[in-house]
Amino acid sequence: MNHKPNYCHLPSPCIIESGILVNKEDIKRLINDLTQVRYIHTLDGVIQNQGQGWILEVFNDPNQATVVINNSLYINLQSFDYLQLSQVSLHESHFDLVQDNRKLTLIPLVTPCQDQQTSKNLGFDNLEDMLGEVLSAKWDVQLDDDF
Repeated sequence: MNHKPNYCHLPSPCIIESGILVNKEDIKRLINDLTQVRYIHTLDGVIQNQGQGWILEVFNDPNQATVVINNSLYINLQSFDYLQLSQVSLHESHFDLVQDNRKLTLIPLVTPCQDQQTSKNLGFDNLEDMLGEVLSAKWDVQLDDDF
């Protein structure tokens, strides 16, 4: 007699605009796309700290802390149980990192699309100017070597 377990393959979760993520890799992917954020730290629903900062690192290490200081955020996913994604308007979402009675809300100040567009504009608009400066500096060095 053949006793193979009858496993039902469930599809992966699909989160559109709002929902809860528990998979650390999913959370890391979302948070890594953020750059500059407004943050609100609450404990038992009472605001403890708030400010603006840059997400400098997102990691998953049980031996390190999440640190928010001097407008810099170093986020350890091990500090949180899950991420709740909420859409508050057509163009604004909040990311709530939750652990028991603690919540760190991240509100993007620059969306990934705006950040990429800024990088593209910066690169394309200034590339010719930068190339001209590099070539000019190279010519100056070569002229200095000739004398």
